[in-house]
Amino acid sequence: MKDESVSAPRRSRRGSGAVTLHDVARLAGVAPITASRALNQPGQVSAEVLQRVSEAVAATGYVRNHQAGGLASARSRLVAALVPTVAGPMFASTVQALSDALAAEGYQLLLGQSGYGDSREDALLEAIIGRRPDGIVLTGTGHSALARQRLRAARIPVVETWDLGDEPIDMLVGFSHEAVGRAVAGFLHDRGYRRLAMLAGDDPRSMRRAEAFAAQAALLGLPTVPVLQVAAPTTLRSGRDGLTALLRSQPDCEAVFCSSDLLALGVITEAQARGLAVPRQLAVVGFGDQDFAADLHPALSTVRIDSQAMARQAVRFIVDRADGHEVSGQSVDIGFSIVGRQST
Repeated sequence: MKDESVSAPRRSRRGSGAVTLHDVARLAGVAPITASRALNQPGQVSAEVLQRVSEAVAATGYVRNHQAGGLASARSRLVAALVPTVAGPMFASTVQALSDALAAEGYQLLLGQSGYGDSREDALLEAIIGRRPDGIVLTGTGHSALARQRLRAARIPVVETWDLGDEPIDMLVGFSHEAVGRAVAGFLHDRGYRRLAMLAGDDPRSMRRAEAFAAQAALLGLPTVPVLQVAAPTTLRSGRDGLTALLRSQPDCEAVFCSSDLLALGVITEAQARGLAVPRQLAVVGFGDQDFAADLHPALSTVRIDSQAMARQAVRFIVDRADGHEVSGQSVDIGFSIVGRQST
């Protein structure tokens, strides 16, 4: 009689080639039922078997599928999106656009807040991958080696957003943060500002914009650009405190580039409280072109990112892949624009 516990593994849904429990068992040199027992009831296997299975899981990036086995071939109609924070407005338009575009295709959005560190994102991804959504949308390209391994092993369509990179996990739609930094430095230089500064959240994408901003200022022959870091996610309060600290070290600063519009709002608020005229005594540039930017007094110059176009493209990628279509042009640069207003 054939032993069903060691039969060949079934193909995963839509023939994705995802790493399965059978693959883990084969690498560990045990039967699938033994591997399952080691993962679900570790007290019922020997220490040696538990170690071999654990090592196989680590080597393959396997994450247990929490869906019932009988549903393995069905679509979940769920797409998970991870954003660093939902507290501020930066990613709100992206989340809304994702939700709208997915709903139009008959999908629902599952939202997770990953923070700005790898460990929280890793834990979220383990839980999400185990439930096998039809797609995952990530913010940025700076993920841990463990996250990249697990995502590739699961073979779930993945779209990284809000960034560009040479080695995407799967699909990518975003823009160059370095290009943003260089463009803003040139924008301020062309308007006659010479003593520049940067107020940046301490997340990697903000810091890349800051480094490029400072480097471009140097190429333009401007004085060294001080870069003051504040905790991410940035707030109006951190903008006010940041300008206070910045003016202590560089009282002759002429223009400040902020890594978010909310940070820029704090800078303008603090400048006005100190009696500094914006832009005559201090020019301010934000990032994100949030809804309030054009309605400030003075209206805020900022970097506009078409987050809705980015979200729509991410959804198109996932839906096409879920429908079994080949995806061409798996990396899309949506670009950006600088909106010059009264604050500069």
